[in-house]
Amino acid sequence: MQTEKTSPWLIAFRIIFTIALIACVAFIFKNSLEAGALSSARSQAIMARINAFLAHLNLGPLSEHTVRKLAHFAEFTLEGFLLMLCLRVYTAHFVRHISWPLLGGMTTALLDETIQRFIPGRSSQVTDVWIDMAGVVSGALISLILLLIVRGLVAFHRVKKENRRLRAEKAELLRQQEADRLDAAPLRNEQPDRRELL
Repeated sequence: MQTEKTSPWLIAFRIIFTIALIACVAFIFKNSLEAGALSSARSQAIMARINAFLAHLNLGPLSEHTVRKLAHFAEFTLEGFLLMLCLRVYTAHFVRHISWPLLGGMTTALLDETIQRFIPGRSSQVTDVWIDMAGVVSGALISLILLLIVRGLVAFHRVKKENRRLRAEKAELLRQQEADRLDAAPLRNEQPDRRELL
């Protein structure tokens, strides 16, 4: 039995997406391991930048609490996105196995909140797990939509290519039939008429 060779592109994508996912999870856990005072200072610095940008748009300022919840949502959206891409590069049946990224995201969210229970100045909240899971689901859905669009475009391109090939094949067949008909015409003219022979 001959095994199918794995494409070098597929291997490259597996490496890239796996490393990106590991880096994303490491970033999430690194943020969880920060002490409360350091984490709060970083959130306030980010909040100042966001509020300065929003002021240019004549929009109201965001609180530190909102910024922290948005950060939770954003980092887990990225994780959900990468989990779905990783699933795709390891199996062609990614829609059938969509529960795997969701389980991975839930595990990360629970570990993230568990870590924070043991860090000074940090707290563990069930609402954060829900926000994290909402981010994972959003990221997975974005990735799934993009993957399905790419799959549709690839299928459309294959059908177009096959139609071009079939049209060329049909044109070649018609040319061959025309050539055969022209070759047979002189032979018919050369054959004596039977009525003349009688």
